[in-house]
Amino acid sequence: MPDKEIEKEEMLHTDNCTCEEKGDTCQCPHKEEKKKEKKEKKKNITEELQNQIKELENKVLSEKAELINYRKRKDEEVSYMLKYAHEDIALEILPIVDNFERAIKLDDDNLEDELSKFLEGFKMIYCHLIKVLESFGVKAIDGNNKPFDATYHQGVMTEAKEGVEPGMVLEVLQKGYLLKDKVIRPAMVKVSE
Repeated sequence: MPDKEIEKEEMLHTDNCTCEEKGDTCQCPHKEEKKKEKKEKKKNITEELQNQIKELENKVLSEKAELINYRKRKDEEVSYMLKYAHEDIALEILPIVDNFERAIKLDDDNLEDELSKFLEGFKMIYCHLIKVLESFGVKAIDGNNKPFDATYHQGVMTEAKEGVEPGMVLEVLQKGYLLKDKVIRPAMVKVSE
């Protein structure tokens, strides 16, 4: 497009030329100025176009990098969601497991009484429920006689006990659970002073 404008200007110059030789052989000083202007315009246009090309290339590279980062973030989010997809249902089932454990603790040494026979069914349901949870990656946090760790334990009581180092878990009041490697419920524990 700019070349056509320059050609139009040359034609106007040729028509307005005052020298006797018209066309390419014209030695008029206006023609030399026009040639310089034409070269300068082409140079400016070329530089401007090269700058625009560089800007667009940089923009394309930037957009490409953003797209790659977006894909990585999305993949990480999806894998996280898939890994911990069962967290909500596990949290709903854990109180039921707690109740089964409390009921099973009622059993005494006499296996012939009615309570023991009744709780036998509870024990079977409890075992099946634990197997189902384990199949989805839910595991109980082992805490008895271990050092207190705020990541896995929630200290709700303290007790001074001779022969036990301070900061040790004395008793697990409510089991804590992990879903794969994530703590979904910390263990409620009694800690030594």
